[in-house]
Amino acid sequence: MDFEHRSVMPDEVLEMLQPKPGGTYLDGTLGGAGHARLVLERSNPDGRLIGLDRDPGALRKAAEVLAPFGDRVVLRHRNFSEAAEVLAELGIDGLDGMLLDLGVSSHQLDTVERGFSFRNDAPLDMRMDPTTGTTVAEALAELEAEELARIFREYGEERWAGRIARRIVKLRQETPIRSTLQLAELVRDTVPGGHVPGRIHPATRVFQALRIYVNQELEHVAEGVRAAIGLLKPEGRLVVISFQSLEDRIVKRIFQDEARTCTCPPRLPVCVCKTRPRVEVLSRKALRASEFEITENPRSRSAVLRAVRRLPG
Repeated sequence: MDFEHRSVMPDEVLEMLQPKPGGTYLDGTLGGAGHARLVLERSNPDGRLIGLDRDPGALRKAAEVLAPFGDRVVLRHRNFSEAAEVLAELGIDGLDGMLLDLGVSSHQLDTVERGFSFRNDAPLDMRMDPTTGTTVAEALAELEAEELARIFREYGEERWAGRIARRIVKLRQETPIRSTLQLAELVRDTVPGGHVPGRIHPATRVFQALRIYVNQELEHVAEGVRAAIGLLKPEGRLVVISFQSLEDRIVKRIFQDEARTCTCPPRLPVCVCKTRPRVEVLSRKALRASEFEITENPRSRSAVLRAVRRLPG
């Protein structure tokens, strides 16, 4: 299936990242390479870009899109949380900018056999890297009700987490839960009001939770964002786009921690910790897509952009 990709908040990304000729930039979630192409165009003639993605299909498409930029581009099949290792392998000691566009891509959602959506029936996979890891079907077959309920509650903020988990454990004794529509209908039949027309499908939060779980998304965000700050040169910039509140909270907290000027207890009259902030927060208030962009690209509706600048020292 071909990508039909539209980069989210492209103007805001360029404004915050400020790519320049001669700079070295890293796109840690390459996807359809829309943002990467914009960065390379803005950093002509000699800006470099390292592109990472855990999805081999995304890398293949990105290689086609970015082919005109020749040796200014290096692509790797890696998770963005492994950026430090990639830079070490390439002999690069610092970045002028880094971009993370978190969450599932439009291509992954639209590729039926990946199982990210319940618009069509498909195997329950949901792995962003289909070459490794546990599928959702395997997780549903193995995890106990208590752990499933925790996943639904923590990663999906699902009100009926316990009821859904118990229903899954009961029904899997009769037949394995292996398809997207099978799981979606199970959830719809389990929660109160699940068949009320016009409401958000009650399986939406469960699918989100399972996707986050099998891909360890929040762990990678926490590890990768904090590590990314250490990879920036002085004045280097990190731009992160999130699409759900759990991710955004992690990013916001890390940026606040790294920008903090004092960690002393409030009762002390003067600062004795001598803490120096590593970054300046460029987006005091998170940026969101314009109404025009949301009309043109509905996926941008939930996008939240935050950015920081690495301080000297």
